[in-house]
Amino acid sequence: MASIEYSEVRKGMVIVGDGGQLFYCMDRDLKTPGNLPSKLKLKLKNLKTGFVNDVRVHPEDKVEQAYLETRTMQYLYKDTDGYVFMDNETFDQTTLSQDLAGDLMQYLKEGNSVKVVFHDEKPLSVELPQTVELEVIETEPSVKGATAAAQYKPAILETGLKITVPPFVGIGEKISIDTREGKYLGRVK
Repeated sequence: MASIEYSEVRKGMVIVGDGGQLFYCMDRDLKTPGNLPSKLKLKLKNLKTGFVNDVRVHPEDKVEQAYLETRTMQYLYKDTDGYVFMDNETFDQTTLSQDLAGDLMQYLKEGNSVKVVFHDEKPLSVELPQTVELEVIETEPSVKGATAAAQYKPAILETGLKITVPPFVGIGEKISIDTREGKYLGRVK
């Protein structure tokens, strides 16, 4: 790990705090009031607990920058410990706990490839692709003549994800979903 000054910490960086905890920099605000000493306010998210805190530091103080590694992995299955992923290059298997993967797993089905972020060989999080294709397994039938306004209806997808879809989407159709917002994008041809 490299030691840097707090003034070099930018939004999106991960630093090592007290007790070896990892913190993601969500925002920074540097104030230099005239001839007074400058103050730096960082908005840091603890990657282990998810707690967000505002911290005031001296810009010239030192902090350790964490190096994160991203690997392409394939989602295999869910077991009692969590979600099992396999490295596409080494074929090593890694289990991510429910609290690390969480709601993101509703966008993945077995066999999908994702990027898993590691620090010191420990998995931290999953980076989903921007869009995924899933099949509709449950939705209401469309109502004829209800086209005066943009009507949307609820649908349940093969992974258990619940979203709203246009009235023309039926059971058994594959649709494309935006993973950032959880919204319907279109039918898959």
